[in-house]
Amino acid sequence: MSSLSQRLHLGVQQKQILTPGLVQMVTVLQLNRLELKDMIINEIAENPVLEEAADAAEELTPGELQSLLERERQPEPADQAVLDKVDAPEASASFESGGDPDGIALDAAGEVAVGPLATEEAVKAESDPFAEIDFGSFFDDYLDPGFKSPAGESVEKPSFETFLSSPVTLADYLESQLSVLILSPKVRQAAISIIGNLEESGYLTTPLEEIAVAEGISLEDAREGLRAVQSLDPTGIAATTLRECLLLQLESRGSRDGVAWHIVHDHLKLLESRQMSQLAKALGRPMEHVQIAVNVIRHLNPAPGLQYSGAGARQVEPDVYITKDGDDFLITLNEDDVPQLRLNGEYKRMIDRDQEPNKDVRNYVKERYASALQLIKNIEQRKQTILRVCHSIIRRQTEFLEFGIDQLKPMMIKEVAEEIGVHPSTVSRAVANKYAHTPQGVFELRYFFSEAVQGPSGSATPLLIVKRRVKKMIEDENAAHPLTDEQITARLQSEGIQVTRRTVAKYREDMKIPSTHQRRTRA
Repeated sequence: MSSLSQRLHLGVQQKQILTPGLVQMVTVLQLNRLELKDMIINEIAENPVLEEAADAAEELTPGELQSLLERERQPEPADQAVLDKVDAPEASASFESGGDPDGIALDAAGEVAVGPLATEEAVKAESDPFAEIDFGSFFDDYLDPGFKSPAGESVEKPSFETFLSSPVTLADYLESQLSVLILSPKVRQAAISIIGNLEESGYLTTPLEEIAVAEGISLEDAREGLRAVQSLDPTGIAATTLRECLLLQLESRGSRDGVAWHIVHDHLKLLESRQMSQLAKALGRPMEHVQIAVNVIRHLNPAPGLQYSGAGARQVEPDVYITKDGDDFLITLNEDDVPQLRLNGEYKRMIDRDQEPNKDVRNYVKERYASALQLIKNIEQRKQTILRVCHSIIRRQTEFLEFGIDQLKPMMIKEVAEEIGVHPSTVSRAVANKYAHTPQGVFELRYFFSEAVQGPSGSATPLLIVKRRVKKMIEDENAAHPLTDEQITARLQSEGIQVTRRTVAKYREDMKIPSTHQRRTRA
């Protein structure tokens, strides 16, 4: 009979643990500009050590500014080390070459920050590990403002209104047109009620009788109001059936009693089943006339209200501006309205000089100070990562930026990650939900990454371009004899793009293009 006993075992084991700082770095990296702004505002509210950097000259009166300048002429001993380094020959050479001299700390606004540097009190030997943090080295490594080049700052950015549009609802659009029509009060009341009862697609499903009773008007006034609404743009609005919607659009084009009008009015079922020969026989018209009429009907809008009743316009604001200056492309991060962080020097001096006897308060301030440093580091690391990724994109997609989408090259996240020396997941987070304003328009950064298709010429053809070619072939096909997936595959292979029939079918389904049978027009 065995007995249970407790024993101690010592062993060495390796584990990957995500520290809070690393978790925050990953989170900050995948935020876009608007999300980062919200996060910084929340951190400023929660962490008293953090504050938003502001231009001191804007906050001081002329007298206070003059007094400050006089005090600046008499530097304190703690500042003399900074001045010595700035005046040193090697420091001047470093500035001229675009770098920072050792020991010069820069805040988020690119100005010399003397608060976190070593002072006379800080250089004293202390047992407190917090005092051993090399703040000067930290700022040298992570707050180097070298990316803020004068050329980048002089670039004229596109107006914010370029990327923002106000969504217009269907009711607002119709009522704005209705306001300029001359109508009697009761007819206008009926028209407004009809607009309020329209579905998102623009159809009126509520009977006119119910609208007349609800508004306390006559049925004739309701009918007059309906005719007024149906005269508005978009044409076909306020129809009760698909047939009526299409007929209204044809009548607005002056096609009443034409072949297309008779097809919709009398033979809509034959049109739905694509029985062209039966249509020609029923109408007593040549097949050529029927084909032309069907093509006209195909370009009508069966749901005219959806263009106004859908989801509101999506607000997209670029995180990066890529502009051309001569033969070079410049990259500018969009930091408009993003608070620039700095550390409150009073808290650091309070800890260094032992002005706070309460141990709990001191520990709290130390914790908040370390958290603030970590956040500033992660924000700067996010900037540098995005810049490096964008530089890699420019090197690989120069022809796209010059000439347009047809010159897009295959590019994998793994390739960019190897080039800039980071993990592929880092690149994936750096381009997530971020947009770039380029000479060719505004694109999501992920748009530039596309898998290459195999083949002699396919190795240089991205998947997106292959899909565009498939779509173009289908658009140019004969409607009576649409291309099969096998025929599309053969055409692509003849161009040196090695794809299979199943791959072409998958591309077609991804683009929501019907099958060959569904696209065929019966003669």
